[in-house]
Amino acid sequence: MQQIPSVDLRDFLSDDPARKQKFVNEIGKAYEDIGFVALKGHFLDDKLVEDLYAEVRNFFNLPLETKAKYEIPGIGGQRGYVSFGKEHAKGRSAGDLKEFWHFGQYVSEGSKYANEYPENVEVAELPHFNEVGKEAYRMLEKTGVYVLRALALYIGLDEFYFDNYIKDGNSILRPIHYPPITDEPKDGAVRAAAHGDINLITLLMGAQGKGLQVQNHNGDWIDAMAQPDELMINVGDMLSRHTNNKLKSTIHQVVNPPRELWGTSRYSIPFFMHPVSDMPLNCLEKCIDADHPKLYDDITAGEFLDERLVELGLKK
Repeated sequence: MQQIPSVDLRDFLSDDPARKQKFVNEIGKAYEDIGFVALKGHFLDDKLVEDLYAEVRNFFNLPLETKAKYEIPGIGGQRGYVSFGKEHAKGRSAGDLKEFWHFGQYVSEGSKYANEYPENVEVAELPHFNEVGKEAYRMLEKTGVYVLRALALYIGLDEFYFDNYIKDGNSILRPIHYPPITDEPKDGAVRAAAHGDINLITLLMGAQGKGLQVQNHNGDWIDAMAQPDELMINVGDMLSRHTNNKLKSTIHQVVNPPRELWGTSRYSIPFFMHPVSDMPLNCLEKCIDADHPKLYDDITAGEFLDERLVELGLKK
């Protein structure tokens, strides 16, 4: 496969069973084949997208000493600011050429998970930053709910199988700034080294320009570019593990631009959709048979996340 398939969530949301099934088949096959789709018909409107990018640029344009106030020690980078070069891909020591911010879950009142998550960090200098981030978080989470319902149907589960696992889940909205490259990167550092995502699914804003590349099953790197009205959505390692690799978590990277474009910033905003920590990621019985023996040991989502945060250099 040499290009990323495009699907339209409005097919799934329609009252026409044939259109709904068409969406289920298309997204399921794409995730078996390459692990990525471009999605139209999501819940982010143009105004919200415009406002979010404006606020994100405003934040990353703040002086470094101001941003540094919002880097909170002892929480593995799970909320607030993470400074340039702090994170690296699993198996690499060179830090990625990026800085980012984390918005986390806004738990429902009385939730048993309320004490499990750090508080969201408020940016005093930008009064609209947090409210716009919260609204984008909610709309991306809502989109992800329907994508997971379609995938539940595709693998033969109840449509609402994932709903309770993702309600109050440990999802993260991550605005990323890849600053201009001013010197030859050391140790082959790139904006984001080749990696698979940790979570169930990732919904990515900002894949309109070149940079994001996906590795297909032949090992070829292909450019993944969305239309302005599309989100790029991929399978993460948790969902891949839970489905015994039926749905594939695909290795991807963000490469450095050609030298003549080193002086430009790049922004992207992924939403990493996580379940609650006690969700069992045990391989589903429906995905195990004689031709597809069980590939992974039993583990919870929380245990798996902790393992990976250590590997990424965000947690000791």
